[in-house]
Amino acid sequence: MSQFPTQSTARAAIGLLLLGCLAPALPQTVIKLGTLAPEGSPWHESLQSMGERWRKISGGQVKVVIYPGGVLGDEPDLVNKMRIGQIQAAGLSGAGLSGIEPGVMALQIPMMFDSYQELDYVRERVAPHLEKMMEARGYLVLNWGDVGWVHFFTNRPATRLGEMRNMKLFTWAGDNDTLELWKANGFRAVPLAATDILTGLQTGLIDAVPTTPLYALLNQSFGIARNMIDVKWAPLIGATVISRRVWESLPAAQRPAMLDAAREAGVGMRDAIRKMGDEAIATMQKRRLQVIPVDAATVAEWRRDAEGVYPKLRGSTIPADLFDEVRKLRDDYRASSAGARK
Repeated sequence: MSQFPTQSTARAAIGLLLLGCLAPALPQTVIKLGTLAPEGSPWHESLQSMGERWRKISGGQVKVVIYPGGVLGDEPDLVNKMRIGQIQAAGLSGAGLSGIEPGVMALQIPMMFDSYQELDYVRERVAPHLEKMMEARGYLVLNWGDVGWVHFFTNRPATRLGEMRNMKLFTWAGDNDTLELWKANGFRAVPLAATDILTGLQTGLIDAVPTTPLYALLNQSFGIARNMIDVKWAPLIGATVISRRVWESLPAAQRPAMLDAAREAGVGMRDAIRKMGDEAIATMQKRRLQVIPVDAATVAEWRRDAEGVYPKLRGSTIPADLFDEVRKLRDDYRASSAGARK
């Protein structure tokens, strides 16, 4: 038998090659993802890591395009853009997440948690329930993360909530439930987009901002609000979410690996944020930030004031059963050996 192809075989091989060249490339799914996270921040880097993993898992057929730094607007804007399909995913803090499902605020109840250990214990156990609530709204939670502990940054020293009531306090524009709650408790709340915080401080529109140390450092608001009250008001949680419709349009065989990649990116981000949050305070102190110390009696006063608001949160903003479950789990942790060693 000849070792060389016959003329007909050669023509067939050439035909197959031509068909391969002319065959259309598989369509690429582009997922536009918006976030307030500044470019180069740990949140942004985590999203980039997730996007690169998705590209590899899908063989290049899924491309995540990230719009950082609020270029697409504030978090309520991002949620609205997801609803109408202008973007398909978003990296959100609890403020944005509550615009999708108010029950998420159960993880941000003021003065409910004293440590990340308590938060982790509770979140691990309520996350499946929250994720089902989010799915019912049309969104899949890809991962959970942290933004840090909320402290009050003010343009003049203060130690008590009573003093805070005399200040013009930033609150998220579009979050009417939180706005009314602040007002009902005597605060002079001023709704603004998060992207307008710095301008608001510069112009005197606001005097105080409840935010995390790392975010205060990144957006430079501490340069005007130079006083940080040393009270952990609440953890500001975060999550990356995607339109459920878009998620279910992706190849089913690839989704488990993509979800694993997203979860791994979230855990890595969480660890980095916690470390950098402490470092941010030290960095800002070197640049004239004043950390206002608060004694145990004053912290107890803050706690009593915060707990006085719980009846207004339970059953309205936060479903009563979910509120009760969070408080029970927190108490269970504190009663455990792990909680006793905290």
